[in-house]
Amino acid sequence: MPRSSTPVTLLVDGYNIIGIWSRLREVRDHHGLESARRDLIESLVNYSAYHGYEAQVVFDSQYRNSRGMREVVSRNLAVHYTDFNQTADTYIEKLCAVRARQRAPFGSRTIVATSDRAQQLTVVGYGAEWMSADQLHLDVKATEQRMRRRQRSKPKRASSRPFLGSRLDPIAQQRLAQLRRGY
Repeated sequence: MPRSSTPVTLLVDGYNIIGIWSRLREVRDHHGLESARRDLIESLVNYSAYHGYEAQVVFDSQYRNSRGMREVVSRNLAVHYTDFNQTADTYIEKLCAVRARQRAPFGSRTIVATSDRAQQLTVVGYGAEWMSADQLHLDVKATEQRMRRRQRSKPKRASSRPFLGSRLDPIAQQRLAQLRRGY
């Protein structure tokens, strides 16, 4: 599994990516924004884990009268919903500014994935790297292909005991037998 030798934080402008990736636009248009968000998050879970990135997908909450919230999806991915009237752009830019001011650990990298030109210029000014939505899409697809190839090339482990029940400890097997008999 290729992991970056330096810590990498990937900040993803969620709605910008949904608006650029044709597959996600189609999902959004036919099944709603929630489905498109879920598909984007699913795509980024494996991508961030494979590369060892600390990824954060940021969605605007400017259309919802709610406080910002953070949802941890996996060890490598969290989803942030901004505060009411705060855009994902301002949230990401502020995070980049804080990291620049704190002099993030030597060698650490911050990558911002968006196709918003104004945001690109701002975050690069704070020392972050920029990745277009199209480049992120290509990278995610390439990572998915590498993972599929790796899975196909792994030798299958033959089990002499193919059933799940046979893999349970004896106490659990006994309890399941009792449940089947109605005890």
